[in-house]
Amino acid sequence: MFLAAMAGVVTTMLLLLVRAMLGPTVYDRILAINVFGTKTVLFIAVLGFVNGRPEFLDIGLVYALINFIGMIAVLKFMQYGDLGWADDRPEDGDV
Repeated sequence: MFLAAMAGVVTTMLLLLVRAMLGPTVYDRILAINVFGTKTVLFIAVLGFVNGRPEFLDIGLVYALINFIGMIAVLKFMQYGDLGWADDRPEDGDV
């Protein structure tokens, strides 16, 4: 039963990769990659359950946090064009 769930998750992940490649807009691609990360966490959790390794849930949670921070960075970059780092050039009124 869990192997069928894993096969379903992998199939969904493959379809998400197709959506991430084809688009049609950049926001569709971002959404597909975000859902791919969520499905990866689900895959890690099911894999840990099938193998009897509960520590895989910890790995899945760490991956979910990395996925969340990465999506925030990508969306900030899409909105502002940079990640908000200070520019080394002085402005007009600065000495």
